[in-house]
Amino acid sequence: MANAFYQEYMQNLLAGTAGYDLDAAEGTTGVFCALIDTGTYTFNQTHEFYSSLSGVVGTDQEILTKTIANGTFDGTDLTYTAVTGNSVEALVLYRKNAGANTTWPLICYIDTGVTGLPVTPNGGNITITWNASGIFTL
Repeated sequence: MANAFYQEYMQNLLAGTAGYDLDAAEGTTGVFCALIDTGTYTFNQTHEFYSSLSGVVGTDQEILTKTIANGTFDGTDLTYTAVTGNSVEALVLYRKNAGANTTWPLICYIDTGVTGLPVTPNGGNITITWNASGIFTL
């Protein structure tokens, strides 16, 4: 599988649906990143919400200091601390809101072009370093 956007996210983004923007306030809402074991989760374009995910490893991290310029989304590199569990081959970005995880839209699936992947957790930290040109460009 190559990097891809979830079709439901793109549809809602293009329609201007509330809650699909990427410049949400940081904290309990915002853009988060999940580490994914592809032995447990298989990307599916029709998955819409976080509750569709399986194979999440570690504790999801929020992407801070977000920037959106010329169609490119970027933000801080991520550090997951003391990670244990299955191997990590992919990332899923999602837009968290104040509701249940059945309402957190999945944005994109990333399994190529990220420094630090794949990785097998050993109880240490896992650092995800985004490409210097940004996380993704629309």
